[in-house]
Amino acid sequence: MSRSESVSRIAFLPARLLGAGLCSLAVLSTGNLWAQSTLAPAVSPPATLTQAFAAAWARQPEAQSLDMRRDAAEARRQVADSWTAQPPSLELAGKTDQLSKNQGSREYAAGVTLPLWLPGERSRLGALADAESKALDSRVTAAQLRTAAAVRDAWWNWQRARGERLLARERLVSAQRLAEDVRRRVKAGDLARSDQHQADGAAASAEVALAESGRLLAAATQQLRALIGALPEEKAADGPETPPAVPADFTALDATHPAVVELFDRAEVARRSADLASVQTRNNPELLLATTRERGAFGDDYQQTVTLGVRIFFGSETRNRAKFGLARAEALETEGQLRLERERLAADLETARVRVESTRTQLAAAEKRFQLARESRGFFDKSFRLGESDLPTRLRIELEAVEAERQNARARIDLAAAISALRQAMGLLPEQK
Repeated sequence: MSRSESVSRIAFLPARLLGAGLCSLAVLSTGNLWAQSTLAPAVSPPATLTQAFAAAWARQPEAQSLDMRRDAAEARRQVADSWTAQPPSLELAGKTDQLSKNQGSREYAAGVTLPLWLPGERSRLGALADAESKALDSRVTAAQLRTAAAVRDAWWNWQRARGERLLARERLVSAQRLAEDVRRRVKAGDLARSDQHQADGAAASAEVALAESGRLLAAATQQLRALIGALPEEKAADGPETPPAVPADFTALDATHPAVVELFDRAEVARRSADLASVQTRNNPELLLATTRERGAFGDDYQQTVTLGVRIFFGSETRNRAKFGLARAEALETEGQLRLERERLAADLETARVRVESTRTQLAAAEKRFQLARESRGFFDKSFRLGESDLPTRLRIELEAVEAERQNARARIDLAAAISALRQAMGLLPEQK
């Protein structure tokens, strides 16, 4: 080996070592991430988007508190079905002169107080309970849709990073193979040492790209793990969701979209609350049913009496105005939010539809480019080995082929992500058809 050749190799040594070091760290980092799955909670690694969504939803506070909220809604429904506005109360009393004159005077009383419904209060409370129960279901569905949006975004980011990692590894293998071929031909005197420098530089660049792809994959993996509580299956499917049938306008989805239904039900609860407050202008009247048993002195017979009474409270407009005003304000605010949400969702639907069409066109073009680049790579690889083309041309064709393959892979993932975004805009969860 000549002195100049040795110097050339030494000159490229730091770059290659740096690239290799970065690559190794990325590999170790990613490997550690996968190894940590054994330390995570006992959650099956999701292999599909649907499984990832199910795992993420099970971790949400709304899912964990759903049963308790439903029990509370059922309890409010039972209150509206009861005969009294409040639980009855029992009153017991006794009177004696034993500590004073002690002439045998005795009096014992027992009574039951029954809070009565105000006119129209019971029916309005029942309507409010029904509205709250319906609002609970729509709230849960809307929360599921918001969780699906986060999972979809993290899932396809992870798929992109995984694809980039795979392509970077293939690029490195190809660059190393080409560098080794150039090295043999340099030794044989067919190529100059400058060609070897270029080939080694391309291999070092591929090593750096592999290390960077490992870093991005680790970040995307952790983002997804934070949502689903476990690392995804390494060989998870990357196929798209079922493309939905898109309506001509958003009005076809207006009555079924979870975000719209949630706001509509919230507004209905506020309106029912205002209706209830409009009749609750005073405290509930009370019906008193009591019996008294008494005697005046020793030797007297006990006398039994029965008391029937009604306690009516006077109303106060000031005390009721705040409750009624807050309920009406909540209803008006929610109705305003509903109008804005409808407009936003309609715009999102149109944007998602255009995005799907655009990515389909991009994928078709990328597939065509990839096919042509792959054929060109084969032609120029053979031409280079036969000495009919130079190394710069071979490296340029290789980079074009790598970029075409990368663009094709990204276009495929972008189309899958666009279909997911369209389903999200239509209010469809990952498991829905």
